Amino acid sequence: MHYETIKFAVRDGVAVLTLNRPDVRNALNTQMRAEITHAVRDAPKSARVLVITGSGGSFCSGQDLGDGVNAGTADLERTLRDEYEPMMFAIHDCPIPTIAAVGGAAAGAGASLALACDVTIATESAVFLQAFSRIGLIPDAGGTYFLPRQVGLARAMGSTLFADEIPADKAAQWGMIYESVEDELFEGHWMARAKYLAAGPTVAYRHLKEAMHASYDNTLKQQMGLEAKLQNACGQTRDFKEGVISFLEKRKPVYEGR
Repeated sequence: MHYETIKFAVRDGVAVLTLNRPDVRNALNTQMRAEITHAVRDAPKSARVLVITGSGGSFCSGQDLGDGVNAGTADLERTLRDEYEPMMFAIHDCPIPTIAAVGGAAAGAGASLALACDVTIATESAVFLQAFSRIGLIPDAGGTYFLPRQVGLARAMGSTLFADEIPADKAAQWGMIYESVEDELFEGHWMARAKYLAAGPTVAYRHLKEAMHASYDNTLKQQMGLEAKLQNACGQTRDFKEGVISFLEKRKPVYEGR
């Protein structure tokens, strides 16, 4: 697929998907949503970790309100079901680790896109914003799913009702994101994180994600049963054998991702 609204490159096992509509702060239009969905689904074929970031000093400003949106005739349910859901599930269900590298603003559906990733790393100057209530809407693209689970109901309600900007340091304190780093160190930092995961035990990462996602709905007994099943699968991998041997030999493991 030829991409026009994003950039996509893979190097040394790291796939980097860059939202590339800087003139509108990387706002999401129909074409971009389709391209993101395609690239995320394609990434595991050639990479062992996926990074989603933005160009031009912004991450993503959310829905492009100039993309044929008409307040009187907009079919928002169709757009969400046909365009946003495939994109968000592609990210959430991606079998390789996903990192959102957020510089600048992550607003509306752009914030949901970031929070759907396994790990979110932001610059200290970044902000997260769910401003839907300002225009008479509710958070979407999974916003009402991710936020309560990450920050708790009280903070999720307050930040969405008041449409407050949440600075990256507060987002990290709340548990909304994993960490914030100094702006000048940002790119080198997230790339180092990505390379670490790209060199790791890929199958174990996939099963780790499966277990974490299932834990929201499982009882303790169900979860421990799932852990046993997935742990056994991990134990059959070449990476597990390499991990044990390298530990005994007191050397750094060399994982193959299988």
